[in-house]
Amino acid sequence: MTQPDLNRAVREGLADAVGFVLGALAGWGLGRMLGVDFINSKEWDTAQMGALVLIVVGCGVGRWAARRLMLRDPQ
Repeated sequence: MTQPDLNRAVREGLADAVGFVLGALAGWGLGRMLGVDFINSKEWDTAQMGALVLIVVGCGVGRWAARRLMLRDPQ
């Protein structure tokens, strides 16, 4: 593996990790703002499933945004 390939692979991995974690936290925070805390709930009803969807969508959006920011070519 050449140096540029290694640098890109490290940036991709870091972008994925940071994006997933920050996106999940953002989704969880949004759910809490809407009044549903999926993490601290013992119930499995529709509201909790909606909050889980917010966390999962946050993971995807966070990963997408982190990759866009960290992997763009410098001009």
